[in-house]
Amino acid sequence: MKKILALLSFVLFTTALATEVSAQAAPKPRKSPLAVSQLKSGKTYIRILYSQPHKNEREVFGGLVPYGKVWRLGANEATEITLTHKIKIGGKTLQAGTYTIFAIPTTTKWTIIFNKDVGLWGDYDYKATNDVLRFDVPVKAVDQAWEAFTIKFDKAGRSSTLTMVWDKTSVEIPVEILK
Repeated sequence: MKKILALLSFVLFTTALATEVSAQAAPKPRKSPLAVSQLKSGKTYIRILYSQPHKNEREVFGGLVPYGKVWRLGANEATEITLTHKIKIGGKTLQAGTYTIFAIPTTTKWTIIFNKDVGLWGDYDYKATNDVLRFDVPVKAVDQAWEAFTIKFDKAGRSSTLTMVWDKTSVEIPVEILK
């Protein structure tokens, strides 16, 4: 009888464990999937990791993304950039390291912010005192709406343009590899 109870307990335990493991093995897909943009030139490597929200028939700028407020440049976790060597971005020097990138969008310009805090969820814990670099870039209108928020380098090499585009709004930031 003890052997039967032990065997039954073992079967129930392993069934429960298998059910729990299989439930954990299938996470829900993200509504805003992770995306990566990267650039390599010489000894310098740049990687931008962000979550890619979609328009889904919503008003993006001035609606979903309010004007005049700090934005995480995407969804979910705040967007992060990692660079192996210093670069010039937006005409200013940014040292090697990992930073969170934020923006303050308006109808005519975006203030781009590189902040030393990393591992942030959204822009909830943003602290301006930890900014390491800020500059403004003009907004450009694009003819065709982009469904997904996209960050991309327009060409490889020592000089490139970092483009951020969503809906019918785009900003372009010059990037110069220094090493």
